[in-house]
Amino acid sequence: MDIATLAGIVAGLVMVLFGIVSSGGVAALGNFIDVPSVIITIGGSLTSVLSMNKIKDFTGAFGGFGLAIKEPSVGNPADAITQIINLANISRKEGILALEEAANGIDDEFLKKGVNLVVDGTDPELVRAILETDLDCLQDRHQVKIKFFSDWAAMGPAWGMIGTLVGLVNMLKNLTDSSTIGPNMAVALLTTLYGSLIANWIATPIATKLGVNDAQEVVVKSIILEGLLSIQAGENPRVIEEKLKSFLAPSARNSISEGGEAAAGGEG
Repeated sequence: MDIATLAGIVAGLVMVLFGIVSSGGVAALGNFIDVPSVIITIGGSLTSVLSMNKIKDFTGAFGGFGLAIKEPSVGNPADAITQIINLANISRKEGILALEEAANGIDDEFLKKGVNLVVDGTDPELVRAILETDLDCLQDRHQVKIKFFSDWAAMGPAWGMIGTLVGLVNMLKNLTDSSTIGPNMAVALLTTLYGSLIANWIATPIATKLGVNDAQEVVVKSIILEGLLSIQAGENPRVIEEKLKSFLAPSARNSISEGGEAAAGGEG
């Protein structure tokens, strides 16, 4: 689990609650709960997002909450380089056909597909085309969830403003009845608050985190793609290692020791 997103969301809630309680006491929490405001802002913003998407994309996108707090299954770039160098060493010592047996122990479907293509003697340009198409489709699937939360971040404040206008209209229509001013003003202000919370506390952070995870997976799969093509071309494992290290930040390159083994304590 990647605790950063979950910790950020929980800490954000604590900050808001602290601000409310510190200025008005625990009893003040009730002032910030208003059902009409929730319906207008949360319900309204989700209806707009629904209009922007297909039903299956809309319902499936909620899974982005879980993906944002999970560690990407592809691992980190340093691990991918280590795996490629190990395959390169096998190919150099035993021949490229020996990779077929090695592929049986690979869990990553992208890497396994690439190894099998290489072993089958597929033309390098075709290998690149197939794997790049796979990578493009992966990004398209990721963008569905990222777009969902980006759209929600945009629609939350917009519907908060709609709720504000509703509350103000109702308040101005009933100025002669002082008992309605407070409730209508509460709707006017709370919808703006809820809209801001949707955008800045939940939707934008999750969309950004999903984008970070997407970028990491793209880097890992790009390393795999270039590494497999280098193995197919018969390049020296040390040359492949230096080529693939270019994907890493300089500070992370020492995490891979000579020969492709991950250095103790290193991170990609």
